[in-house]
Amino acid sequence: MTKWYQFSLDDLYSKAKSNQSGLSQAERDTRLQTNGPNLLTKGKQETEFQKFIKHFNDLLIYVLIASGILKGAIGAYTEMIIIFLVVVINAIIGYIQERKANNSLNSLTNMMSEDATILVNSEKVVVDASTLVVGDIVLLSPGNIVPADIRIIEAYNLVVEEAILTGESVPIEKNNVPIEGDADLGDRINLAFSGTLVNSGSGKGVVVETGDRTELGKISQSLKSVDQTVTPLIQKMKLLNKQIFGILAILIAFLLVFSLMFRDFSSTELVSAMIALAVSAVPEGLPAVLSIILAMGVGRMAYEKAIIKKMPAVETLGSMSVICSDKTGTLTKNEMSVVSVITKETVYTELAAPIKWEESSIGMQRLLEIGLYCNDTKIDYHNGKREVIGNPTEAALLELSYKANLSQDNHTLYKIPFDSAYKYMATLVDINDRRFIYLKGAPDVLLSMMQLELQGDASTALDLQYWDDKIVEYAKKGQRVLAAAFKEVSNDTESFTHDDLSNDMVFAGLYGIIDPPKAEAIEAVGIARSAGISVKMITGDHKETAIAIAKEIGIEHYDKALVGKELEEMTDEELRDVVLTHDVFARTTPEHKLRLVSAIQDHGLIAAMTGDGVNDAAALKKADIGVAMGIKGTQVTKDTADMVLADDNFATIVKAVKEGRRVYDNLQKAIFFALPTAFSQGLLVVISILAGIELPLTPVQILWLNMVTTITLSFALGYEPYAEDIMQRKPRDPKVNILNTYAIIRVTYVSFIIGLLGFLIGGILRNAGAELATIQTTILQTLVFAQAFYMICCREITKFSITPTIKENNVLWYSLGILLVLQIAIIYLPFINTVMETAPLGFKELGISFLAGLSIFVIVEAEKFFYRKFKKA
Repeated sequence: MTKWYQFSLDDLYSKAKSNQSGLSQAERDTRLQTNGPNLLTKGKQETEFQKFIKHFNDLLIYVLIASGILKGAIGAYTEMIIIFLVVVINAIIGYIQERKANNSLNSLTNMMSEDATILVNSEKVVVDASTLVVGDIVLLSPGNIVPADIRIIEAYNLVVEEAILTGESVPIEKNNVPIEGDADLGDRINLAFSGTLVNSGSGKGVVVETGDRTELGKISQSLKSVDQTVTPLIQKMKLLNKQIFGILAILIAFLLVFSLMFRDFSSTELVSAMIALAVSAVPEGLPAVLSIILAMGVGRMAYEKAIIKKMPAVETLGSMSVICSDKTGTLTKNEMSVVSVITKETVYTELAAPIKWEESSIGMQRLLEIGLYCNDTKIDYHNGKREVIGNPTEAALLELSYKANLSQDNHTLYKIPFDSAYKYMATLVDINDRRFIYLKGAPDVLLSMMQLELQGDASTALDLQYWDDKIVEYAKKGQRVLAAAFKEVSNDTESFTHDDLSNDMVFAGLYGIIDPPKAEAIEAVGIARSAGISVKMITGDHKETAIAIAKEIGIEHYDKALVGKELEEMTDEELRDVVLTHDVFARTTPEHKLRLVSAIQDHGLIAAMTGDGVNDAAALKKADIGVAMGIKGTQVTKDTADMVLADDNFATIVKAVKEGRRVYDNLQKAIFFALPTAFSQGLLVVISILAGIELPLTPVQILWLNMVTTITLSFALGYEPYAEDIMQRKPRDPKVNILNTYAIIRVTYVSFIIGLLGFLIGGILRNAGAELATIQTTILQTLVFAQAFYMICCREITKFSITPTIKENNVLWYSLGILLVLQIAIIYLPFINTVMETAPLGFKELGISFLAGLSIFVIVEAEKFFYRKFKKA
């Protein structure tokens, strides 16, 4: 990698094969042809059709598709159509709920400047930024988006806003001085980077990198190389599907052999029986149910200002154990604020409005006036949104003066503007018929010019040691320190010179300025810690600033901060060893953030990464949950993220975690409910084949149970309220399976009981001489009642299910009502009787099926009672 920041101007021209006049057009054309345009290469895009087809890529869906094909082969076209309809409906639900476009790389391209002003043989020419080549001389003005990586050759108060790339909250003043040794990205102050914004001043520079070779381009490349993390839910569901598929394949193989050896089935009967087994044992309603419950979580989070882009991310939030947070604009306001005013007598830190002018010392009054009148910045409010026109640091001084009800009236008579050559600004102002020269700038510069200081209302000899100590003290607190001075002049003074600023000026004091933390972020960090979630600050800012903010916010291990250079010296194994015991990382680059997220994930932890700048995009993509700021976040960050905070409020993440834990609880309840209802139907088929009797239900009736009733009832579980202890638990271990030992026992015995109830009811009716359609319809209704009662049991996994919160879940009662209407239709509407092969039932059959279903509730609640007693003992 070429270290352009180290070159002298002569070496720079030589290396870039350029000169002060710029390249000729012929040379530009040649280089453009050789090296390609100044554009970022786009990632591979999926078509909408490909996104839809992906929802068929599932083992259990393959089983249903194969069953449908076999049904068609034996002429059962109605059943074939219904099976395929179920498959397509599942895919449509998944596609609609998860539809998203991966526009990350396109957004990076959109961030690049559209045109640029360059020199071609000393002539100014406006060209398309995509045609820039190494060696072009580019002119920079306020408001320009820097079109490529540029080495500065001339700078006139050139200030560039590059927080999106480096995380620095303060705009960087650029110069053309070579830098000795290695420098971090944020310290390369003689370079302007592609995609950053010229805040003020002007300048000129040589293009040194274009397209994918710029710092922006490197982020683009890293985004393409980072694999999308598979969420724990998807991993677990894939594992569950494989387990179901494996059991199903073994069962089918065994039953085929058994039937051929011991049963006299025709080929059509055998195929129908195997299809019935496949259709019954596959919980085809489950994917749709999970999608619906996740979608409900997405809706509730959107109401709380957390926009979820990828549905499985809802559940992942519930198991999150580490939040890696950017500092600027995420934990802090991204608005500079004066937090300390230091005079000789007093240090003011309580600076909330209103500041009472009449109770302030003379020193405080002078510092308020200097901050107001020695200032080139304006603050406007458009539709309630604060807009700083100028320098954010000067805006902080204005805000301080506004707290004392001072207004920025036109008192300025003469001004020496700020310049990096002398590092100060001075104004001549007329206030209440008295004239003053007000001066502010770098503390070391101003102190070298002073002999006097303000003490009380008198001027005394400057106490240099006192001020040096205060500068060091507040710099260690992460505050940017500015100095201020003044002197009164005669009322006929019209101007002044630099020499006048070295005579009789009185040192007034210091301002301590910082980008302060959000109050809600402090509260959210505390809640996260009580929920067992570690918060780590990963920032491009300076170490002292990061430590100060981390301490104030309440981040653990804030005093053990590591900087980017230290991270670079560590191997991946060394980084993995320290990442859990250090919570503050400063002066980091995009590569550092990516490594840190990876190191956390290597411990098996679920990591979230928050951020708002381009420099966060790769780490957001790598993290299990990428969280972007919706207001101040760049478009690429929003497109890369799994979740976007519409209010830029760190506290919203904690609300999202709470909702994520609720979603997981309800997903678990839905799975506890869905599996026994599917397996019990499979059991009916298996026992029928082994016993050599007619199947108790047709494949279409089994599909009805699995798809319609399961979705209707499971839907209600998605609306179960928060558990009381939901934010006092530790994060869930992502390695733990959805089905633990207790779940397997529950699923097994409930499956057997429901299946046996089906045979019991069928046997009773068969002995009573009932017709086949009546027997099958009664068995169907028995299983529906059993599912309805078991759904109520699943409201609580181990606690008694009839709790006061059952009144809060209105959807539960709506779903039971809808199911009742559907069952009335399937039993008593003639045309549905024909399609579903059902028959009308009398009170006797309905009463038997109701009591059978109620027995499930009694048995499961009794089991839970004894489980609680055993666990307590």
